[in-house]
Amino acid sequence: MKIYNTLTRKKEDFVPNVEGKVNMYTCGPTVYHFAHIGNLRSYIMEDVLEKMLRYSDYDVKRVMNITDVGHLASDADTGEDKMLKGAKRENKTVMEIAKFYTDAFFSDCAKLNIKTPDVVEPATNCIDNFIEMIEKLLKDGYAYQAGENIYFDTSKLDTYYVFGNQSEEELMVGVRDDVTEDENKKNKNDFVLWFTKSKFEDQALKWDSPWGVGYPGWHIECSCISMKHLGEYMDIHCGGVDNMFPHHTNEIAQSEAYLGHKWCNYWFHVHHLNDQSGKMSKSKGEFLTVSLLEEKGYDPLAYRFFCLQSHYRKPLIFSFDALDQATGTYKKLKKRIADLSKEGTADENAVKEYKAKFVEAVGNDMNTSMGITLVYDVLKADLDDVTKRAIIESYDYVLSIDLLKEDAQEAANDVDAELEAYVLAKIEERKAAKKEKNFALADAIRDELLEKGIVIKDTREGVVWERA
Repeated sequence: MKIYNTLTRKKEDFVPNVEGKVNMYTCGPTVYHFAHIGNLRSYIMEDVLEKMLRYSDYDVKRVMNITDVGHLASDADTGEDKMLKGAKRENKTVMEIAKFYTDAFFSDCAKLNIKTPDVVEPATNCIDNFIEMIEKLLKDGYAYQAGENIYFDTSKLDTYYVFGNQSEEELMVGVRDDVTEDENKKNKNDFVLWFTKSKFEDQALKWDSPWGVGYPGWHIECSCISMKHLGEYMDIHCGGVDNMFPHHTNEIAQSEAYLGHKWCNYWFHVHHLNDQSGKMSKSKGEFLTVSLLEEKGYDPLAYRFFCLQSHYRKPLIFSFDALDQATGTYKKLKKRIADLSKEGTADENAVKEYKAKFVEAVGNDMNTSMGITLVYDVLKADLDDVTKRAIIESYDYVLSIDLLKEDAQEAANDVDAELEAYVLAKIEERKAAKKEKNFALADAIRDELLEKGIVIKDTREGVVWERA
């Protein structure tokens, strides 16, 4: 496999720290609101990466955090905690908000066939881990106390801007909100490891610490949670491209200062989903969610298919016209596969041969559009239908768009059409029986329908029916 490593800015052969095993970490959601479909593009592509690794016979352990404290409205360590903001918006407790939106996030993931990571850890479970790490950073001279908060000292690093050679001014564009200067900081890019009550009196969640009652900064969460479950060495760290600076930059700074060695070898960043006005964002007000797509009649997997048609390292422009086109293509593809015969035995040698083609193509930096192309190649290949189905089923482990699964709604429609035809025929039979004054037959027809869960009613407008 080859992966584009954001850290080195080049495509590299993937070589894990331990042969055959992969330690993988995903930055999880801040659970103060629903995830929008732009957020979910990242999780779809990270899901593809994990499944591609497993498809290539790696033993993968994937960890994800849940941010339920410490993520402020600004990356400059200013503004309100997003969790508190969500609680005020809905007049609930922070933990009620966290539970509701965590459940909503994984519900959306399930609809998109995104596998739940092996470990999911809320930040509030790990306060002792955060304190232990901060104490060592203070002891080793990488952190300092000012204004009762604890800051990481970026001036102690030989290199802070690890994801590129851009200037400080250029990288500040990566900050997602207006930056206001924190006078406690020695250097503009220092960041908070621990906030005390002196800064945010209304913070709902607080814990005792050696520096006073307070709560952790956002960046320390991922470092500690990954080390807790994956140890000192990580193979792949994933996230959206907007996490590169400052979040992932700060993760690397504090982790390697704490450990004293390189922490993670490969960084996998997914680019934005844009609409016509730019990057999708919750701050714009109304935003597109999976539920909203469903309300508009779209299958969530059609959205996954839409994402797979584009490369993860390119911005993707969303529009409903584009989703309509992807939906049509997706339905036609599923119909072609559904028409394949199920009788016979698959040619295992052909299945193995085509699996190797998939590994080579899609394993070249998660080229999912080539994966879709290979599905069409299989359909056109000189192979029997059962072998084609076996190969496509193999591919769909990674693509995860239910290519062989019968569309439930279409199946229900077929059943409803059959049922309706049957019921209407019986109603006509009953009508004829009553006309001939054969009331015993009319009652028998009513009873027959009732046994099948159908209730018929005589009204002024005629006979109507419904399920019991």
